[in-house]
Amino acid sequence: MPLPRLAITLGEPAGIGAELVAELAHSDIAADLIAIGDTQLLQAAARCRGLALELHEDDGAPREHRAAGSLRTITIEAAAIATPGKLDRANAGYVLSTLARAADGCMAGEFDAVVTAPVQKSIINDAGIPFSGHTEYFALRAGADVVMMLAAGNLRVALATTHLPLSAVPAAITRAGLESTLRILHADLQRKFGLAQPRILVLGLNPHAGEGGHLGREEIDIIQPLLTDLRAEGWQLSGPLPADTAFLPGPLSQADAVLAMYHDQGLPVLKALGFGHAVNLTLGLPFIRTSVDHGTALDLAGRGVADAGSLLAATRLALELARVRSPESGIGNREA
Repeated sequence: MPLPRLAITLGEPAGIGAELVAELAHSDIAADLIAIGDTQLLQAAARCRGLALELHEDDGAPREHRAAGSLRTITIEAAAIATPGKLDRANAGYVLSTLARAADGCMAGEFDAVVTAPVQKSIINDAGIPFSGHTEYFALRAGADVVMMLAAGNLRVALATTHLPLSAVPAAITRAGLESTLRILHADLQRKFGLAQPRILVLGLNPHAGEGGHLGREEIDIIQPLLTDLRAEGWQLSGPLPADTAFLPGPLSQADAVLAMYHDQGLPVLKALGFGHAVNLTLGLPFIRTSVDHGTALDLAGRGVADAGSLLAATRLALELARVRSPESGIGNREA
């Protein structure tokens, strides 16, 4: 049976991404791993970790076995020679080219999933290219409405809003937006995680979930009415619950996922519990995308000491989701 084909992007060339991919090549993950990016950068990153890599340009042919230390590659050359820890605006276009190649390959059925190493948003914007992150980039590329979710073991936290200033969050919590987010979350928990009746715990926006309207009315005017309507459709929903008690063992034991209203409401808890082994997912795409839970770690780049745990977890989850999506063949989204 052919191995699932997972595209792996190398991320910011001055960061730790290529080192982590070199480490990934030496894992026992039973997938055909196709690294997308600069192969010279990848080999240099492997040397800094004392690893040997066997690279073969991808020909698309099915593969039933992958030897440890081997990768197939799709070569995209960096615009400038990368120095570990030193960002270069000249490579911003290169980074986006690797993401475009991975996304387009997934949508064409060439890959069963994409796993992304971290990128540096600031340097892409400094190069004059508006860029909010992988999540927004893939959404635009695929023409899809998406939801950002992080997972650490059985704890899954999705976000109603992502990279917004805190002052902009209340205005972004609308009935239409929240309903779209919940429908994407619900559908992908069914389709990608195989949960027939997902249980979703929804947080309130305000402290104490608004304290009966004394600390804000979003829960009364927007969140609760929507949850009531969705429950009438047969959904299993809890909330809106205060964020300061929702992550206790009792409530979490009754939930398959938590929907937080904003980035720093839910993710600090998840990262405190699972940092270094958590996985970032983009829901709503017509393909599977997972990523690490950390940044480019420029201070660690080139030293050979960065922990590959999150990339390994992201790759294992991408493989698992590909198999859930197409269990009869052992491969994922060829129909996407």
